[in-house]
Amino acid sequence: MELIVTARSKHQEDTEYAILDRHGLSASVEITGGDGSARQPFQARVRVRNLSSTMWSGVIHVELPFAKVNPRFFLPAFMYGRNRGEAPQNVPNEFPRLREGSPERPSSPWWMVRSDRLSHPAALVYDNGKIVGLSASPYFISRDGIKSQWVPDLPGEFYQYGGYSCSLAKGTVGYTLGYENAPLLFIKSRLVKERAPLGGNCFELAAAESVEFTVDVYEYAAESELGINAAVEEIYCRYHQHPRQGSDIPTAASDLSKAIYHYAWLPGERSYSTFVYEDKETGGYRYNKIISISWTGGLPVATPVLMAALRLGDEPMREQALSCIQNIIETSLNPASGLPYEAYQDGGWSTKGWWFDGMRTPGHSAYLCAQALFYIMKAYAFEKRFKNCLHEDWMGFVRQVLPILEKSKNSDDEYPAILSEQTGAGLEYDSFGGAWCMAATAYYSFLTGDKAHLDSVKRSEKHYYECYVKHMECYGAPLDADKAVDSEGILAYIKAVRFLHALTGDELYLDHMRDALDYEFTFKFAYNSPVKVPPLSTIGWSSCGGSVTSVANPHIHPMSGNLVDELYYFVQQREDDYVRQRLLDTVGWGCQTYNRFDKEFGYGKKGWMSERFCHSEGLVTEVYSDGSPASTWFCLMPWAGGSILEGLVGDYWEANVK
Repeated sequence: MELIVTARSKHQEDTEYAILDRHGLSASVEITGGDGSARQPFQARVRVRNLSSTMWSGVIHVELPFAKVNPRFFLPAFMYGRNRGEAPQNVPNEFPRLREGSPERPSSPWWMVRSDRLSHPAALVYDNGKIVGLSASPYFISRDGIKSQWVPDLPGEFYQYGGYSCSLAKGTVGYTLGYENAPLLFIKSRLVKERAPLGGNCFELAAAESVEFTVDVYEYAAESELGINAAVEEIYCRYHQHPRQGSDIPTAASDLSKAIYHYAWLPGERSYSTFVYEDKETGGYRYNKIISISWTGGLPVATPVLMAALRLGDEPMREQALSCIQNIIETSLNPASGLPYEAYQDGGWSTKGWWFDGMRTPGHSAYLCAQALFYIMKAYAFEKRFKNCLHEDWMGFVRQVLPILEKSKNSDDEYPAILSEQTGAGLEYDSFGGAWCMAATAYYSFLTGDKAHLDSVKRSEKHYYECYVKHMECYGAPLDADKAVDSEGILAYIKAVRFLHALTGDELYLDHMRDALDYEFTFKFAYNSPVKVPPLSTIGWSSCGGSVTSVANPHIHPMSGNLVDELYYFVQQREDDYVRQRLLDTVGWGCQTYNRFDKEFGYGKKGWMSERFCHSEGLVTEVYSDGSPASTWFCLMPWAGGSILEGLVGDYWEANVK
């Protein structure tokens, strides 16, 4: 094992990292313990000293080389494999991709990124039957003028972020004091900036000053990319912080559901607006409707609101949610394809939702169609349980649509991403979004006892596991990200294997569920990033428990809040303290990430929340009226509140609300 230490000075003309002698710096590396395993990594104690008589300012880079064969890199929430650098990249949405040689933007043979773009402070590689990598504190603090690495509960003032790197060209992963976002800074999928000059991102050493820090180094055998998860779990335990105290579960459920009920309902359309804004000129509200049956509106809003209404005994809220569901059942079906239209605008249904021009192939979205079926069935189950009300027309709708999705699978047993608007045939595959079809069919079998498609679903589950989950590289769920690696599709897979286990009792599905949960956990923050931009910086908002959307849209969003029931199911089946703590993080994050009172987040009413939380100022796009940056969007987005709501009022409620 060898660590290579180089540096780049703030004042040098080029951008190259050079040996420390050229900077008047020296370094020593001492291995103080460990065996390289996930539980006991090598502990490398590094000391860097400024030998000159003047202040030094720049970025110090510690790299770990490995014997490169066919590396798959994992920088949690930033890099998975090569971020599909193998796929065509001439698409509107840019995100960091790894490619050999001298590729065109947005690909590069190397990347450097600030530490808070990663959900866990680590850069890991799977290559040649081994996991190799390193982990170190995401930022430095200062105590009495002495700089040291932050660890939870260690007092001190924030000093400077660190960073992480990966190089396909050299076969290295790295850790930096100070940081660069290079060769590009990805703010969101259609907003990318070139490498910036070194400035406020530098680490400083006064004349004769030295800094000591520890780097944990991993090197252990693994059968697949799943092997990184053992290290991620240990890193989580080392750096974990709890989310800040928020509302209790009944209060959060009431706040979120009432906000959607009072402010987002569109009675003329019998649906919920996707965006609700305060109108400062009129004192009222503005609506960006962009109505859909699922994903960013429709049933993932109506079903959680219905569930909350049944829990809270709120009949007007229940009637509102029922109206939305009933309208979709009665009016959305496309008679030509037998599938529901996904979007509603100007008095008519179509497949041309707000996402349409970002698609490669026009047609029905399997993600949206199947997710809609899943939430229809969840609403059906709650209505039956709480009101003994059987909505047979709802299940009839599901029975009509499911077989069309089932027969659209290809010879790999993969469901399509896009289906024909004319015939319902599969048009485009190579996407994890179709896993919602698997989830819907498994749930239907669980609810009805009809196992006609069970063997087919098992074959599909095997395909998705072997081709996507096992390689920690699930892509193609959100329609606006050009098949970037994401955290959305895995939610459907986890729901599917939950019901496959419930139907069969086969422990294999719990094993696969744990692997899929581990993948989701790599997107879920382990600690509370020190946010520097309001409103998140001023209210003590916590990143821990929130999940990054994708490598293309790297802000934290609330969709994984809908996994609470699945996490709870898993820990009922197996004693697993790690998953249990991740469950508590998810619930805790949701209870503190909305307006607990009017304008807590600088806008809106009690219960309002948006979908975009910028845990890093490198993601900020929103501004206040005076032009200063803001770390969240200023709007109510019902699907976002619905995701948190669904987790709070499901099965977990039974054991945790007296």
